[in-house]
Amino acid sequence: MSTVAPDRTPQPRDPSSGPGGAAAPAAAPVKQRAWKYPVVYSVLALASLLVFGLLAGGGKQTTFTFASRNDFFTIPPLPVPSKATCVALGLVLVVLAAVSIWATFNRRRLGVWFPLLFGIVFVFAFLTWSAAGAGRMPVTALLAGALALSVPLIFGAMCGLVGERSGIINIAIEGQLLAGAFLAAVVASALQNPYAGLFAAPIAGALVAVVLTFFAVRYWVDQIIIGVVLNVLVVGVTSFLFSTVLTQDPATWNARQQLPNLPIPLLSDIPVIGPVLFNQNILVYLMYVVVVALQIFIFRSKWGLRMRAIGEHPKAADTVGINVNRNRVLNTLLAGAIAGLGGAFFTIGSGLAFGKEMSAGQGYIALAAMILGKWNPMGALFAALLFGFSKNLANVLSAIGTPVPSQLLLMLPYVVTVLAVAGFVGRVRAPAAEGKPYISQ
Repeated sequence: MSTVAPDRTPQPRDPSSGPGGAAAPAAAPVKQRAWKYPVVYSVLALASLLVFGLLAGGGKQTTFTFASRNDFFTIPPLPVPSKATCVALGLVLVVLAAVSIWATFNRRRLGVWFPLLFGIVFVFAFLTWSAAGAGRMPVTALLAGALALSVPLIFGAMCGLVGERSGIINIAIEGQLLAGAFLAAVVASALQNPYAGLFAAPIAGALVAVVLTFFAVRYWVDQIIIGVVLNVLVVGVTSFLFSTVLTQDPATWNARQQLPNLPIPLLSDIPVIGPVLFNQNILVYLMYVVVVALQIFIFRSKWGLRMRAIGEHPKAADTVGINVNRNRVLNTLLAGAIAGLGGAFFTIGSGLAFGKEMSAGQGYIALAAMILGKWNPMGALFAALLFGFSKNLANVLSAIGTPVPSQLLLMLPYVVTVLAVAGFVGRVRAPAAEGKPYISQ
């Protein structure tokens, strides 16, 4: 009986298998190069070098001023030759754009410092060019005004962030800002106390949020539609009351009341940043507290974990005992109260009487700031500051008599908003369950 010898011829090994024939782990996918940012940086750098520097007229000078009253020490004015400075800054921007191209080609990631540095250099070049021969550029006043104009946007962005992190799209920020401004003005005027208006403003924002959550959570109405309807409703109600009540007896119902500034000792005397950050009213200080508190609690607390859970995967949150709809309602009411505080800045925060539609679309820009900040409190803060800076820059340039056309100055805040959201947001992902009503089983 014969036997067949086994074939011992070496077999070719599968290149995808590991030692002993085991399958080797799949190679990590190669990260695609994203050229959007290098292209944007390059366009801005070349535009700065050509428009602000090489093609601009020579022989002019730009003077930056920094001093204000009660400073520890006085920073003298800084005169610079406009064209030479813009050319030098333009070359710096070209180098930064080249760094961005190199980093993208080599798949290197640049930190947050890079866009901040690029933005600061670009803004300084624009200020030098726009104020050339037109007078002095007051840096402290420019920054202080930017912060003031940013306060309602920051409160509004925080409102939208809390709502959307909880799964509720809040288009009604505009109405909540306007309601907060209205009730703050009326209560402060009636009681002759601006602090009374400060307590009333968040109540107005929360009342608007009550209607939003009633229809969005209880009856599953489309949240975008109900938000738009609420904005129109608040505009109509406040305009009607303004025409029929406030204008009939403005001394009682619409007299100007302003929160006093509360300078922080020593800190308020620091040149430039002291008057900007530490010589403000209590509403601005509350804004600091709200941003820092949300940054900590959203990512470092049980409440924040539950908020993110009901905004990302409400069914999973429900299975571990979290009442999804109740938490959504409570968080949206809190968000409305935050927006109401932002509305108070239009009246008692600025010392103005209430006027029709005085929120002027700031709620929608606050939503853009929230998106640009990627649903992060600190990111939304910097985005809102960017929008406030662009708006105040238009005001300052108009005051000093810049050669920039007035039409362009009026467009500047909105152009910055569109470009920032369209060009610099990148790939962002909203909370997965936002706008989707949760029906508990």
